[in-house]
Amino acid sequence: MSGKTAVIVGASGGIGRAMADVLEQEDEFAQVVRFSREADSPIAVDLTSEPSIQSAAHWLKDANIKPHMIFVATGLLHNEQNGPEKSMRELSPQWMLENYQINAVGPALIAKHFLPLMPNDQITKFAAISARVGSISDNRLGGWYGYRAAKAALNMIIRNLSIEWARKNNRSIIVALHPGTVDTGLSKPFQSNVLPGKLFDPERAALQLLDVLDGLKPVDSGKIFAWDGEEIKP
Repeated sequence: MSGKTAVIVGASGGIGRAMADVLEQEDEFAQVVRFSREADSPIAVDLTSEPSIQSAAHWLKDANIKPHMIFVATGLLHNEQNGPEKSMRELSPQWMLENYQINAVGPALIAKHFLPLMPNDQITKFAAISARVGSISDNRLGGWYGYRAAKAALNMIIRNLSIEWARKNNRSIIVALHPGTVDTGLSKPFQSNVLPGKLFDPERAALQLLDVLDGLKPVDSGKIFAWDGEEIKP
């Protein structure tokens, strides 16, 4: 093994757990650190709490862990009270802000505190789960205001991070990834419209995203890629 470490944020969710499981079977990484809100996480990480994110970064630093990969597998599309808006009549400022907090602000804060822990003289990879519906140029149906806008914001954050971090490590790769429709709680209410063969189980989704990451180079930093390697335009 190489002695490299991968850090998964959101490791209690479907994609995050599968990604961590798959990476533990890979020879590339000697250690996989799982962060989530659950009790079995070394430090409970809540994307709505910067102190919890900072505490996790301190834990990594104290353990002398310099991650070569950071994978942010968190996301919010619906909860018990709210779902994606079908029209502007359903807009709620509170729900929109919650979408931004989880889908954009949280990953940005992970980058703020975790990126400085990564080696500056080696190839490193930082990836966050985004969505094709966050592409402005690809939006032909409308609706889903909060989720679309929050994912579009995440895509811009990824672009910003890639530009800034290249000044510290020009071998870094920072990208957003669209996993397709994965059989998790996030997509459960919307699976009836998925085409045959396009509903992926979490393990397959994780393997597909890893294949994409394995094929990327620093010149790809700042971009958005789908599960099949296709670049998604902002």
